[in-house]
Amino acid sequence: MSSGHRRNWWTLPSHQLWLDTESSRLLDFGTTLDHPAGGAVWLDNSGNPDLDHPAMTYISARMAHVHFLASMLGRPGSRRRADRVFEGLLTTLRDSENGGWFESSADASSPDAVKTAYTHAFVVLAAAAATAAGHPGGRDLLDDALDIVDRWFWDDDYGMCSDTWTADWSVLDDYRGINANMHMVEALLAAADAGAPEIWRERALRICDNVCRWAEANEWRIPEHFTAGWVPMLEYNSDDTANQFKPYGATVGHGFEWARLLVQASLVAGGDDYVHAAKSLYHRAAVDGWQPGPTPGFVYTTDWAGVPVVTGRLHWVLCEAIGAAATLARHTGEDRYESDYRTWWDVAAEYFVDRVDGSWHHELDSRNAPAETVWSGKPDLYHAVQATWISRYEPGSSLLAVLA
Repeated sequence: MSSGHRRNWWTLPSHQLWLDTESSRLLDFGTTLDHPAGGAVWLDNSGNPDLDHPAMTYISARMAHVHFLASMLGRPGSRRRADRVFEGLLTTLRDSENGGWFESSADASSPDAVKTAYTHAFVVLAAAAATAAGHPGGRDLLDDALDIVDRWFWDDDYGMCSDTWTADWSVLDDYRGINANMHMVEALLAAADAGAPEIWRERALRICDNVCRWAEANEWRIPEHFTAGWVPMLEYNSDDTANQFKPYGATVGHGFEWARLLVQASLVAGGDDYVHAAKSLYHRAAVDGWQPGPTPGFVYTTDWAGVPVVTGRLHWVLCEAIGAAATLARHTGEDRYESDYRTWWDVAAEYFVDRVDGSWHHELDSRNAPAETVWSGKPDLYHAVQATWISRYEPGSSLLAVLA
């Protein structure tokens, strides 16, 4: 108990019940998850299939991941959902000719198709969850996905992953990015916890070391975009500030997400360096991103002085703030994180949780009204479900390790 006046929320059975109920409500969203082409369907605001979108590999992997983990928690129905979506990663979303995974079910016949580290990180994550859940094809897929990462994305000279190849692996784009590497850290920690060789955990820690160094040199605002030689490009996409995956400036949610991942990494690396960095990233993201007042919330991005650029509120940013607050509160015992945790769950419950159509609104405007500037529909359960689980359990090197 960190305060003599009140109990931490996560010690309360009533709060634990609320988290369990919310995670179950989220996992029930979607009339079906199955895309006719294989993999997961894009869900609209009411949970119905939106077939204007192909089956996206990263969404398919995320859906498989959360439902495999849910099945490990004893949730009836999740294993069948996970198995059916995972089948797409084993078949139609996989490039049987050149190896690796397409970005979507539409890419097999596209001359402009590419293969990205971002998507492959989520394939690794889903395969790790499948392995832990006992899927008969999980370990083989995990081994194959890690082999692809090793062969095409991992750059041992820099201790980072490259970003984008042409589909036949003939041309590597010069762009390098932090987003893909962040999700690769999450995936590699989970892979090691699922039994993959220890080298993958070591590589995850090398990525963490680099990001800490870049962030500290930039007042704990993480440079997101880099040249092929890993030189930061701070003005990248200054003319496309609301880009869905590569926005200009500092991404507030990534500060929180890295803060959580660094605490997880500290549990296997030892020492306090990662925890110090996690606190610094958390503080910077909270100071820059949080907008108090009658319609509170986090902005999406800021410039390099901390001035908001894209002021819309994305659900995943708040989810990662909640996860970071929960993780640091439990790990450090410091009151400020538990206070933030309460505040941010209050905002989620009031504005983002959609009690009419289900799931969470994926985007709100600066007045907290539903919007679709960056996202359309509600295709992604990954961030919100993980927020409920990270809030519910003690930190571990991965959610897979905690729930297993």
